[in-house]
Amino acid sequence: MEIKKWDKLSTRYVVREKWATLRVDTCKLQDGVIKDDYYVLEYPNWVNAVAITKENKMILVRQYRHAADIISLEIPGGVIDGDEDPADAVKRELLEETGYSFENIELIATLYPNPATSTNQTFTYLLTGGEKTHEQSLDEHEFLAVEEYTLEEVKQLLLNNKIDQALHSAGIFYGLAKLGVLS
Repeated sequence: MEIKKWDKLSTRYVVREKWATLRVDTCKLQDGVIKDDYYVLEYPNWVNAVAITKENKMILVRQYRHAADIISLEIPGGVIDGDEDPADAVKRELLEETGYSFENIELIATLYPNPATSTNQTFTYLLTGGEKTHEQSLDEHEFLAVEEYTLEEVKQLLLNNKIDQALHSAGIFYGLAKLGVLS
């Protein structure tokens, strides 16, 4: 069977807020059926950082995530501000969250968090040659601890399912693969 894109016939916005927008689309499916209640979440795009220090340690952050009610071990990252370049956004987020600056940067993955219901993308970068150059400059209501792990420790955390955020697990996987740690 050939898979075809749906035709969007109309859109109605239910919620328009800074961090999330909810719309309802009416679509004509490839078989001609009209689906009049397809809910879509519009989020801003995100960046994630697989950040490696000059000492070859990966920087992870630990913080509380209210929606899941968990304390989560994650890679640093955040929202891209408006038309900000993703590479600039990841460097800004790293500096704000960790106080680290990096010598090298490379895009290693572009992923959709949930393409069935969400519009946004996550750009994951591998940054190397990191060193602490600043103090943290956290956003209001942002509380996080910066932690460093050897690449072997991070591999074990991943294998033991200790990284709860799916996009962060994927980012770490891509980063470890790029670094040759998964072989």
